[in-house]
Amino acid sequence: MISTGSADSMARIPPPDSASAGALGLDEAENLLIDLAAVFLTNQAQPLAPADLFSEENQDEQLPKADEIYRALVEQIPAVIFMAHLDRGTGEAYVSPQIEATLGFSQEEWLEDPIRWYRQIHPDDKNRWSIEAAQMFLSGTPLRSAYRVMARDGRVVWFHCEAKMIRRKDGRPWFIHGVGFDITELKRIEEALQEERNVVSAILHTVGALVVVLDPQGRIVRFNRACELVSGYSYAEVRGKYFWDLCVMPEEAERFKIAVEQLREDHSAKEYETPWMARDGARRLIAWSSTILPGENGSPAFIIATGIDITERKRLEKAILEISAEEQRRIGQDLHDGLGQLLTGIAFMSKAQEQKLSEKGLAEAAEAARIVRLVNEAINKTRELAHGLLPVVSDAQGLTSALKRWAAEVEDLFRISCRLQMSQPVLIHDSNMSTHLYRIAQEAVNNAIKHGQAKNITISLSASNGQGTLRIENDGVPIPEPLPDGSGMGMQIMHYRARMIGGSLKVRGGETRGIAISCIFPLSKPLTDAEKPKEDHR
Repeated sequence: MISTGSADSMARIPPPDSASAGALGLDEAENLLIDLAAVFLTNQAQPLAPADLFSEENQDEQLPKADEIYRALVEQIPAVIFMAHLDRGTGEAYVSPQIEATLGFSQEEWLEDPIRWYRQIHPDDKNRWSIEAAQMFLSGTPLRSAYRVMARDGRVVWFHCEAKMIRRKDGRPWFIHGVGFDITELKRIEEALQEERNVVSAILHTVGALVVVLDPQGRIVRFNRACELVSGYSYAEVRGKYFWDLCVMPEEAERFKIAVEQLREDHSAKEYETPWMARDGARRLIAWSSTILPGENGSPAFIIATGIDITERKRLEKAILEISAEEQRRIGQDLHDGLGQLLTGIAFMSKAQEQKLSEKGLAEAAEAARIVRLVNEAINKTRELAHGLLPVVSDAQGLTSALKRWAAEVEDLFRISCRLQMSQPVLIHDSNMSTHLYRIAQEAVNNAIKHGQAKNITISLSASNGQGTLRIENDGVPIPEPLPDGSGMGMQIMHYRARMIGGSLKVRGGETRGIAISCIFPLSKPLTDAEKPKEDHR
């Protein structure tokens, strides 16, 4: 039996049309909920007997029937619920009232026409729906499908429908029931996302830059058209493979792995250059810029690397530098061998003329002596210009000689200590490389004097395992933080010259103070007689 305490609690709940029902404060609402909970907590161990339901106390409040409870529940679901007996006609069919809110047809209108549903299916989806429905009737498998339905006002409504056919015990079809969800807004969002995805894909495949998307472990998840053209591999061939196992040169693979690891740790953008090995064996130089696309919890979701093929640009830059260096050498040689020799001849002739005028005791002898002095000054200036344009002579030890001469000139001009240290001879057979290394040393020494206010400068040249190292260290102003690897035009030019000879430049603090600049470069072997180009005697 229900206790009187519970009845009193229920009595305090206002009826739906009570004026006080809409004016409850927070305290009243909390008290009401507590009273309501007491109804369920009182006499839990004494469930009602069936006879209690029909006692005099409850005779005027009959419980609703099960089908009424089910109908009330169904009609609150925000979806179209339907059921139809396959052997009784529309009189035993049911569709929930949401059909009117969704498509504009009342329950009665919808049920009075047994083929209205089929007529309202979008023409482009009718054939597919017919096949799927037939398969459900024949095989008994549930129908799960998304299709369009035309509303009364002409709107197109997307439905996701799930239906199932129930059979009698003898196998004959009995009835079908199912549910249809309005997914129009979801489809609109999907279409918008697909359109955006198509635009992004079009951009990725038409942009001239290489775009590679990697997962946090370095596996390829996107590979645009430019990458396919440069590498020779299709996206289907590279998908899921580690990037460094595909196109990166074996000697660069470890450096690329380290770069990926650094990206995962600090999430900062990275820029670097690395050679690519295409499918046909061709080498391409790529300038990469990489960044992290973070996930929901802040951890890396993807690594996006964009690259530009700078192979041709580097080739042209190298050609321009080589042409420029060759032109400087030609001008230097012309100044030394042409103009210098001509001025030397003029100086000898002027000296002879001076002597003749002096022997005759003429006053013009003084003018002739002045001419000789001016010509000798012009010869010295010409030699200095030739030396500046052609600092390194074309032999294997030309760099060593040029650095010794430069160090002596620095000591004499600036009155500081500048020395060249070598434990063993370093032979460089490429005159272009020697010139670039000399210019790097020259720029580093000038920076040490001008900006570092150094008093002691050491230039060292060494070689080991096929690599050479040029190091310029000074005791000037301590190195600032962060390291100025890319700051200043002079520093950028040094980096550029190092890359042009296949090397790299590093800037570090000195052992005690100041700055140490190191250029590591590959040492080339001299050509054998068989490798040297043959002269054409035609």
